Amino acid sequence: TLKPLAKGYQYIAPQFVEDGIHNFFSNIGDVGNLANNVLQAKPEAAGVDTARLIVNTTFGLLGFIDVGTRMGLQRNDEDFGQTLGYWGVPSGPFVVIPLLGPSTVRDAFAKYPDTYTSPYRYIDHVPTRNTALGVNLIDTRASLLSAERMVSGDRYTFIRNAYLQNREFKVKDGKVEDDF
Repeated sequence: TLKPLAKGYQYIAPQFVEDGIHNFFSNIGDVGNLANNVLQAKPEAAGVDTARLIVNTTFGLLGFIDVGTRMGLQRNDEDFGQTLGYWGVPSGPFVVIPLLGPSTVRDAFAKYPDTYTSPYRYIDHVPTRNTALGVNLIDTRASLLSAERMVSGDRYTFIRNAYLQNREFKVKDGKVEDDF
């Protein structure tokens, strides 16, 4: 479990450092957002992603400062699993992948194409690649620490339901019907 490392990271890193690291990795993730918005035929969102990449990489010191959001360019969170869902591929059953966490069969298969928009794939120097992956993993885990307090009842059921609802919300761009 990465929880002790994530807690240590939050304890020793000043908030502005945590924010900068998180912004840097989010900026890198905008490459995948752009690709998936193009594949989902969303030209306006793709334009916003392009603008965010240019602004944050140049004026935001490689993305450490999120200038794009301050300019009103809201981040789009897209991945290949959402793209497959957009084109009608059913999600399939819920699964938990060791080391990667909750997923669906569709999203599990979509993780591989997502690696093509990840810079880690193109870093040949193994220590650099592993360090970048490790820092991103710890940053991601640290960002989930506060959400962990909301888990109540059966942990598996809570995580499954939260994951499936979140994915449906993302695939349908927030246009979901209540089950009430």
